[in-house]
Amino acid sequence: MFLSVFDVFKIGIGPSSSHTMGPMSAANRFLDLILSDEWPRPSNAAVAAIQVSLHGSLAHTGIGHGSGRAVILGLMGERPDLVDPDKMDEVIEEVERTGRITPPGHPSYAFQPKADLVFDKKMALPGHANGMSFSAFDRDGRLLLKRIYYSIGGGFVVTDTELGAMRAQKNKTAGVKVPYPFATAQQMLDMAARSGMSIAQMKRANEECSMSRQELDNGLDRIWAAMNSCIDRGLSQDGIMPGGLKVRRRARAIHDKLQEEWRSNKVNPLLANDWLSVYAMAVNEENAAGGRVVTSPTNGAAGVVPATIRYYLHFHEDADQDGIRDYLLTAAAVGGIIKHNASISGAEVGCQGEVGSASAMAAAGLAAVMGGTPEQIENAAEIALEHHLGMTCDPVAGLVQVPCIERNALGAVKAVTAASLALKGDGKHFVPLDACIETMRQTGVDMNEKYKETSTGGLAVNVVEC
Repeated sequence: MFLSVFDVFKIGIGPSSSHTMGPMSAANRFLDLILSDEWPRPSNAAVAAIQVSLHGSLAHTGIGHGSGRAVILGLMGERPDLVDPDKMDEVIEEVERTGRITPPGHPSYAFQPKADLVFDKKMALPGHANGMSFSAFDRDGRLLLKRIYYSIGGGFVVTDTELGAMRAQKNKTAGVKVPYPFATAQQMLDMAARSGMSIAQMKRANEECSMSRQELDNGLDRIWAAMNSCIDRGLSQDGIMPGGLKVRRRARAIHDKLQEEWRSNKVNPLLANDWLSVYAMAVNEENAAGGRVVTSPTNGAAGVVPATIRYYLHFHEDADQDGIRDYLLTAAAVGGIIKHNASISGAEVGCQGEVGSASAMAAAGLAAVMGGTPEQIENAAEIALEHHLGMTCDPVAGLVQVPCIERNALGAVKAVTAASLALKGDGKHFVPLDACIETMRQTGVDMNEKYKETSTGGLAVNVVEC
């Protein structure tokens, strides 16, 4: 099993990797398919119109997550890592005004958002809670092409056929051949013991099978630069976040107070936690506003990893760029194991799969750069994940604001605490990380659907919308 660090950490836009980035990427894939030879095109037939339907969690919370907007942007050829957030409204308004989409390299297609983009809350698609159906028609209304896509978390998008193949291959060796193909935490520890290498070194060796060391380092630096910029933007912004809840940004005001305390040398026993929290909140306020973020491993949990890296730089005098790279490689190794054996999708297993996974990844990365052994790193990840088990995903009004923003702050605090606890021991502990991941998977299966990113249970129905 091999999942690249650049699959775990992807630059995109908010507010959701599965509900915003996923639908945009699915639309990109459908456009590419239209121009390809991968479908039996009838003679003299040409695509003239496109229709899209969103199902399951995408239908229930798609308005708050901007899923419909993402589909329109994707059909206009915009991609999550390249779209300009400042020009998105202009693109959407053009489609709504003209009733047509004009993606680069394509002819113009008819697409009336109010009629051709359906949020189908009645029919869920069988493969995953985040299902989408894309259809292409000729000028006479005959169906020419239809594809089902699933957004399976972290911005990953697969067709129904690909999803079936993924599940069939779950316990088989497939894909890129790498020297350290660990699919479980125990395999990772065994390989580290045999090789004498750290988790980051093994992950690096795997990545360098498909790219040079310089390309890898440049990519890791680019990921951290995007995370760091997101923190800085979040700390500089103020005002009300979009969506109708009238939730005010708080990161800037908190940051200003912390800066004042820092300059005045006031004693603050909660200082480290305060900085962790404000960094995480800055990222997730940016995410909620539709800004540029990095999936870590998802948008809804995007604040945890950057916050703990910034904490590492802030409070550890030996922190450096090599340390950040090792952190990201270690965190990605743990995130890949979780995704392979359970899920990082809130629509599939609740927020334990999003903030819980992010906290485990952050704890592992921090333990690594603080000198932890592979056993201590695995222990740190297990502690962090264990104390998120059962966490539901119940965003108020389908917006990634309440409780998501503060939840990232607490996920970062738990990550640092977990790393600290693990480093105080020798790596021996009672519950293996693999057992904790399997418990998360089983808990997600048992969890009622209303607590899995549908906004039909939990805080979403017990908080009066303002």
